Amino acid sequence: MSNTEQHLKRIQDKLQQILKHHAVLQKENNKLKEELETALQKISTQQKAGDELKQQVSILKVSSGEMNEPDKKEFEKRINGYLKEIDRCIALLGE
Repeated sequence: MSNTEQHLKRIQDKLQQILKHHAVLQKENNKLKEELETALQKISTQQKAGDELKQQVSILKVSSGEMNEPDKKEFEKRINGYLKEIDRCIALLGE
């Protein structure tokens, strides 16, 4: 084999190694993307559950009459926000 042929052979071998490594990295990247998506879905689900629990605590405080003044103001703000959202929805439906 000539010197040029040896260089070409080495280049081809290295290119094959790089392509194999690229394929492995591509598979790993796809796996990590799937794991990330799953983790994000779990986080979203847990945040929703946490919000629901906070709402339940708030409802229990209101029903038991154990709300302090800052809690009452926060609850009134939330109720007013819900009412504004309902009014906006009604206005949109009326169009």
